Amino acid sequence: MDRAYALRLARSSRRDTGRVRLEGVHALKHAVRFGADVEVVVTPDAAALTKLLEQLAPDVGLPVAPGEVDAATWAELVGPSPEARAGRRTGAELPSPALSVAVRPEVPVVPGPEVPGRLVVLEEPRHLGNLGAVVRVAAAAGAAGVTVVGRADPWHPTAVRAGAGLQFALPACGRVDALPELERPLVALDPDAVDLQAGALPPDAAILLGTERGGLSDALRTRAERAVRIPMRAGVSSLNLATAAAVVLYA
Repeated sequence: MDRAYALRLARSSRRDTGRVRLEGVHALKHAVRFGADVEVVVTPDAAALTKLLEQLAPDVGLPVAPGEVDAATWAELVGPSPEARAGRRTGAELPSPALSVAVRPEVPVVPGPEVPGRLVVLEEPRHLGNLGAVVRVAAAAGAAGVTVVGRADPWHPTAVRAGAGLQFALPACGRVDALPELERPLVALDPDAVDLQAGALPPDAAILLGTERGGLSDALRTRAERAVRIPMRAGVSSLNLATAAAVVLYA
């Protein structure tokens, strides 16, 4: 691996829209398993990374040799972004000694009707960590994809980290400003609707989820052919976004 090229790619990965920043071993292993074009793997300890991969993912062979960097360079690469520093946030340490960069795949934002599984549509999610957790659930459930209506990008490094790199496992994943017409039944999650019953959702449904605080916008809610609510104990007002997505995907 060309060291200068690897460092340049790692440094620019937060803002390079054509690439995906993979923070930690879990994101790396899932990306490789699901066919990502990984260009660079950087680590402060190649031996420790190799041992960790052998323990957690013996089926995964890295497509490129890890490039080892000194402690100071590693701290620079994985430290808080300029935006985080401006907001005086220190950022979180990487969970494991791996920082990788992959080519962002050209997957559709919304899947075609021929793609099996339910589609999760998130309207204006506020927290990239929650968004990544939805991606993780959707991949586990064999969903057709995760589509964001709004500004949040499911390929943002924070969302990829929370999603453990499982964006690469989805047939469709991306964001749109407005949801196009879909050849799928639209089902809204609405606290004022009827209770969700087992087997009540079409297997190819597009599930519309709004924010935890405000729910769906009227414009998107009125497009739904039907609406359901997740039955909850009295006094419990809401569920985490990823938990709600899990309930409807596995219903």
